[in-house]
Formats: sequence, C-alpha cells, structure tokens
Amino acid sequence: MLKKNLRLMLTLAGILGGLSLTFFNLPLIREIPFYPQHWATTALVLVLGSLIGALIGFFLFPLATWVENRLARTAFIDIVFGAVGLIVGLLIAALMGTILSGYPLVGPLVTVLSGVIFGYLGISIATRKREEATSVLGWFGHRRSKAESAPPTEVNDYQGISPAKVLDTSVIIDGRIADIVKTGFLEGPLVIPGFVLEELRHIADSSDVLKRNRGRRGLDILNRIQKELSAEVRINEEEVGEGLEVDTKLLKLAKLLGGKVVTNDFNLNKVAELQGVPVLNINDLANAVKPAVLPGEDMTITVIKDGKEAGQGVAYLDDGTMIVVDGGKRHIGDTIGVTVTSVLQTAAGRMIFAKPKLQVERVAP
Repeated sequence: MLKKNLRLMLTLAGILGGLSLTFFNLPLIREIPFYPQHWATTALVLVLGSLIGALIGFFLFPLATWVENRLARTAFIDIVFGAVGLIVGLLIAALMGTILSGYPLVGPLVTVLSGVIFGYLGISIATRKREEATSVLGWFGHRRSKAESAPPTEVNDYQGISPAKVLDTSVIIDGRIADIVKTGFLEGPLVIPGFVLEELRHIADSSDVLKRNRGRRGLDILNRIQKELSAEVRINEEEVGEGLEVDTKLLKLAKLLGGKVVTNDFNLNKVAELQGVPVLNINDLANAVKPAVLPGEDMTITVIKDGKEAGQGVAYLDDGTMIVVDGGKRHIGDTIGVTVTSVLQTAAGRMIFAKPKLQVERVAP
C-alpha cells in the first residue's frame, strides 16, 4: 500500500512539475518560429508537459525506493552527519560560483560541477569521520558538564547513569544472562544489536538441528528478558561497519555507545581487552561465585568416569566444577569421600584435584 501511494505521489508531483514548468515557459515556447498562436495549441503544449512530467515521476519510483531502502539501513547519526556535510559542501560550491559568476561560459559549468563534487565530498568525509567528531563532541560535553556541576563530594562521585551492556550472540544463546538480569546485579540498559538479532535468526533457520535449537533458544531468552523481566532492553539497528564480522561490529558499537560487552566468548574477551573495550564475562562471574574450596577439605562425590591419566577418576559438583580423583578409577559409579589436595584456576574454569580418604565412604544408591 505504501509503495503504491509513493508511486502515485511521484506521478502527481511529476504532473504538477511538468505543468508548472510548461506554463511558466510559455513565453519562450511562443517565440519558436512557426508556432501556431492558438489556444488549442497552448492547451496541447500544457498537456504534453504534464504527461512528460508524469512519466518522469512514474519512472523515478525505483530510484526513490532504492534511496528509501538505503536510508532505512543507514544509521540515523550517519544521516545527520551526511546532511551536515552536504550543506557545508554546497556552501563551498556556492562561494566558488559567486567568485566565478563574472565568467559567462565557465562560471555556470564550474558552479554545477563544484556543487556535485563538494556535496559528495562533504557527505563522504562527514560520515567517515563520524566517530572522531562524536568523540570530540562528547569530550566537550563532558568538560562542560564538569565545569557546570557542583564540586564533587563522596556521594556525587558514585552517582551517574550505568553504561549500556551490549549483548553478544554467545551470551544470549547461553541463557544464563536471563537469570543474572533477574537477580538485579546487571544495571543499565541492555542493548541488542540488530546484526546480533540477524545472526540469531540465521542460526534458528539453520538446516542443522543442533544449530537450529541453539538459535531458537537464544530468541526465547530474548523474549523472556523483554516480556518477563523488568530490565530496559533496546534494539540498536545502527550499522557500524558494513561487511565486517559480527564481533568487530560489536566492539565498534560498544565503543560508540561508551558501553560494555557482555559475553562468554574467550576469544572476544581477549580482543576486547586489546582494543580497550570493557567486558563483562559471565564465565568469570560464575567462577567468582563458586564456593571456595581449600586443600585439606573433605567432600562427598560420585565418580562417573575415568580420567586422562592412568588410575584417575572424574566427578563433578552441582555447579559443573570438575574434580579429578587420583586413584578414583576403581571407584567409578561409587559415591565416596575424598580429600582436596589442590585447586587449579584456569581460563575455562576451576579444577579440583583430590584423593580418596583413607576410609572410603560408600553411599548406597
């Protein structure tokens, strides 16, 4: 419906434009040699001008649709900076036209060419340097707000708006983010980039069953956060780098928003640290809230499989922490008492090493 209305409006605009141009140029048209000075001829000329305008407006519809789609995919801030750059470029072109107005042949041609060239350069430079301009404006705004604010006190130092939390695909699929949000420990708005949503949709439509289930789980988690929880969720459709990988876009968006990336991706965590982007890794949070276990403590576990080394057995705590039991292979399937010998903290999580107690405690199933 909207497209049909757009084509109709363009056609009507073409009719009015053609009629107006023809009407206002009738004195010039009537000076054409052998022009019949008759009202019927004048009416015919007006009709022809309207028809030509209507055809031009009708066939401009594909171009208008392309421009509309292009603008819809372009971030609003890019449109604003592009418009400012276009205005500056046209002002420079107009200044050059004023200087060259004394040259009858060269002046108009240079004015038109400079308008096209400087207009394009203004748009291109303004959009490409948007991040630098935003940073400069943000720095001036920060300096001004500090100058106008009251002298800092102990209370004022801790006041302020929490930075945005930009969620990546892995942390959404993981699902634990919903429970963290529910507890209220994660403050500030949650930002879901449009390209992350698009990646989730692609995963949910995958022909691979496992990928499809993971993608649908991620979409269900987002629906739960939006509908059931009280967190502020924002969908950000800004295009921060066409053709770039999702992780690169995520870091650029976090920089632009002055926010933090929430992830459980180890590699993304390292790249973000190198680029100076703050990261909240939920695996680090999970490890931090695990109960502390010290060497010498006793616990009761169930050995479920053998380990990598000869004679070892492996068990797991309720939170998923792996326990490697030296000499526990012969106790596979048994619930026994063990003594912790050491604790190893790795990037993947915490590992506990233990050995069976001297008096093995067997618990009947």
